[in-house]
Amino acid sequence: MSFWNRRKAIETASGDGHHALKKTLSWYHLIALGVGAIVGTGIYTLTGVGAGLAGPGVMLSFLIAGAVCACAALCYAELSTMIPASGSAYTYSYVSMGEPVAWFVGWSLILEYTLVCAAVAVGWSAHATGLFRMAGFPEFLLAGPHVELADGTHGLINLPAVFISFAVAGLLALGTKESATVNMVLVFIKITALAVFVALCLPAFDASHFTPFMPQGFAAHTIEGAGADGVKVGVMAAASLIFFAFYGFDAVSTAAEETKNPKRDLTIGIVGSMLVCTLIYMVVAAVAIGASRAEVFSKSEAPLVFILETLQHPKMAQLVALAAVVALPTVILAFMYGQSRIFFVMARDGLLPAGLAKVNAKTGTPVLMTMLTGALSAVLSGLLSLKDIAELANAGTLAAFIAVGLGVIILRRREPNRPRVFSTPLWQLVAPGAILGCLYLFYSLPSKTQLYFLYAHLIGAAVYFLYGVRRSALARAEAGKV
Repeated sequence: MSFWNRRKAIETASGDGHHALKKTLSWYHLIALGVGAIVGTGIYTLTGVGAGLAGPGVMLSFLIAGAVCACAALCYAELSTMIPASGSAYTYSYVSMGEPVAWFVGWSLILEYTLVCAAVAVGWSAHATGLFRMAGFPEFLLAGPHVELADGTHGLINLPAVFISFAVAGLLALGTKESATVNMVLVFIKITALAVFVALCLPAFDASHFTPFMPQGFAAHTIEGAGADGVKVGVMAAASLIFFAFYGFDAVSTAAEETKNPKRDLTIGIVGSMLVCTLIYMVVAAVAIGASRAEVFSKSEAPLVFILETLQHPKMAQLVALAAVVALPTVILAFMYGQSRIFFVMARDGLLPAGLAKVNAKTGTPVLMTMLTGALSAVLSGLLSLKDIAELANAGTLAAFIAVGLGVIILRRREPNRPRVFSTPLWQLVAPGAILGCLYLFYSLPSKTQLYFLYAHLIGAAVYFLYGVRRSALARAEAGKV
């Protein structure tokens, strides 16, 4: 068998008993995990960024990004219940399309999750720096080398970002159920803060703020005279960025192997978290635009807090900001959880060193892999500026979503009679819709982001052909070594 068509069997996708994860999660843990991943930096910051690109048309951007993600979520729900194993899109690709495609999808997920963890850690640091100053930490330990300090020198390391990365990794290493329970509490705080924002802004709602609705038009385009690297504007340009605010439900599918009743709970967790978060986003965006003109609050890095301050609610603005600081770690937790599970499954399959797949007997979690994920996030967030490469997270996710849509189509054709606990409705339309929608969003990303994505995957190709192609479990089985 050539490496091009090595495929996992569905029945063996969960691995062997020596490398199995402990089943501790129920449907409400999964919904909280999904909401924790989805409702985070996106709703607190990207509402303003999107409004700056599309004006009030950002409402349509939210709807488009949500619709594409909904199609992908339905495909995820079918595959996760059909293949209840850790690994998310990586595992589904391994079963449906084979090892090389699975490797590149896994590589995309690693890029996505690592960048999200690091970006949110830096965002959390920006809010928590004051606490570290009060504790006596010098300025050069509160910013990375790319930041110029007031005295003309440069920072050494973003210590708060490093701290939160390792803190979340430590929580995850203690046990999946324990970290999921903490996550539920923090998600409740986050949703409560958004509810307070909506309640305080509704009395100031002004429908005239929605006119003109699409000042920059619909299609993504670069403003004339901005040059080749200019920022794209328009409804679709905003949608390609706002997409960041929606994904996270795929982290739920990485919990498949640790779910008590995956056939029921995964569908509830994936579809439920998407429905809840789409409703939250649409309501918050509409209220924000109604309370303040898009061109005004789009200039703020914390648009929801800015709007409350302009409406003369300074104390509540501080509380919403505080809730964001408290709750942002839920995003890191959800994505670091997904990152460690992707690493874990790829190591279990032999595409990464097998020692990384070891599960702690007491906690039932891959402790080594979890702490390694935390260290990787800490290095990126502590030393690097992610401004120019953060959109790579979107590119990696779009690639994974395309693979999931293809997986549904291929398995429907190859194994039409296999039992499906959850069947994607109108899969002939939904799966192609997810694929085409993601391709259009990828096209709408900045050109340099697309180029960085290509470079990252050339590195991934080198890693696969130098290591994984000969050392994978399937390759060793073919050679008679296992």
